[in-house]
Amino acid sequence: MVVTYKDWHEILPFALHGYRTSVRTSTGATPFSLVYGMEVVLPVEVEIPSMRVLMEANLSDAEWIQSRYDQLNLIEETRLTAMCHGDLVLKKVLSFALDSRGKWTPNYEGPYVVKRAFSGGALMLTTMDGEDFTRPVNSDAVKKYFA
Repeated sequence: MVVTYKDWHEILPFALHGYRTSVRTSTGATPFSLVYGMEVVLPVEVEIPSMRVLMEANLSDAEWIQSRYDQLNLIEETRLTAMCHGDLVLKKVLSFALDSRGKWTPNYEGPYVVKRAFSGGALMLTTMDGEDFTRPVNSDAVKKYFA
């Protein structure tokens, strides 16, 4: 499974997972199920539910979709309400100008003050001197600044 002898440690977890979850002909079960008494559930099966997970949880597709939608909305509301009038934020540097500092170029600039937060996630920023930005900034491109 390895390309060179140097990368065996990167493939080892995948090989062990395959070994532990493969059905053995002698016992008719996987080593995992013999030890723990149940079949293994992969993390991806919880995130994107398989029929086996849905049958175990006794959830319908609609109930699972609604719970996932509520979870994502809660995350979005928390992110949007985290920025309010008067907060200090750092803005991500989005310019592609070549800088002589190379990889040491700062990723954020600021701090700036949030002048107004819109419901869609846009923010109007001002500098510390009170100069307004002409365009709104997406809230994904800023992070809170703690002085």
